[in-house]
Amino acid sequence: MARVYLDYNATSLPRAAAKEAVAAAMLAPANASSVHTEGRAARAIVEDARRRVAALLGADPDAITFTSGATESNLAALSPELELEGKPVRCDVLIVSSVEHPSVRAGGRFGDKIDILPVDENGIVSVAALQDLLDAQRANAQRAFVSVMAANNETGALQPLREIAERVRDAGGVFHTDAVQVAGKIPFNVAESGADLVSISAHKLGGPQGTGALIARHPDTRVPAFMRGGGQERGRRGGTENVAAIAGFGAAASEAGQTLTPEGSRLGALRAKIENGIRAVAREAVIFSERAARLPNTTYFSAPGVSAETAIIAFDLEGVAISSGSACSSGKVAASETLKAMRVDPELVKGAMRVSMGWNTTDADVTQFLQVWSKVYTSLNKRGARAA
Repeated sequence: MARVYLDYNATSLPRAAAKEAVAAAMLAPANASSVHTEGRAARAIVEDARRRVAALLGADPDAITFTSGATESNLAALSPELELEGKPVRCDVLIVSSVEHPSVRAGGRFGDKIDILPVDENGIVSVAALQDLLDAQRANAQRAFVSVMAANNETGALQPLREIAERVRDAGGVFHTDAVQVAGKIPFNVAESGADLVSISAHKLGGPQGTGALIARHPDTRVPAFMRGGGQERGRRGGTENVAAIAGFGAAASEAGQTLTPEGSRLGALRAKIENGIRAVAREAVIFSERAARLPNTTYFSAPGVSAETAIIAFDLEGVAISSGSACSSGKVAASETLKAMRVDPELVKGAMRVSMGWNTTDADVTQFLQVWSKVYTSLNKRGARAA
């Protein structure tokens, strides 16, 4: 039986169009900053990809800066000093949610000037708590920089970006969102989100690893270069552009954009099948963020008495790849910071497992996952009963 890959939130399987674009670009490996014919051909590849990524997100191509990935984009975005729509702005404190990616929680160039925004039991940001923090900053004649992810990488929970953006804008602040998990999965428009800065990554939507983008809502919004060197990316990011990876990024963005709505419906139906099947085997299983709006491809669950580390190894031996949540823990099955922030029972946290689907996931894959889940759960329960 073929292996089943259900860890798309960590990395999507590469799309055929992306692989073809990378291979074609590798045949003309010139520097995109060179002025000769070969260099101009490489530049054309980069600019074509920029337009394709912009089209996926309803962004201005001139507002896109290619980076090495979303971690760099996040670190670059979180800057106390920037130009917002051409006007110099200085922010005094960074406000981030308690469920952010580690690269955001690290604070970027704000250092330790960070306030943490709590979430509810479904992992949704408290807008009231945000307003309190913004009011406190204004009372002290300070400006806040707020960063809240569009969708959580573990639970799939979607944050109320527009409402957050309105509160931040009314307070005179700056708003950034890590949109890694929504780009190419559900419709997302940079302007409509209200965010001033947006981070995305190619490999989450079927492109190659090692490239991403920082996107501004307005082309005259700039942050100081995080990577300094040459004048690449209009002086916003030093370093030779990764032409082949960027080409694959553009191709993946185009392909993802062609099927966003039907794919959402298809994956949503498969998610319902997964969650019904999980509970058919373990009635006491918990689906995290179930009562919140979520990405259609993501199920994060736990069953009492089941160890995630043991279960994930068992799944792997049966030919199914799932994860414990975040893929940024150096290969370790670590306790979820997201679930801790949601105040989930520690015993359930120990058993948390994530199933995340993508463009290549089939109904047969889901059926195979559920067959293995039944086998794994029954086996672990028998072991637990013997140990007791």
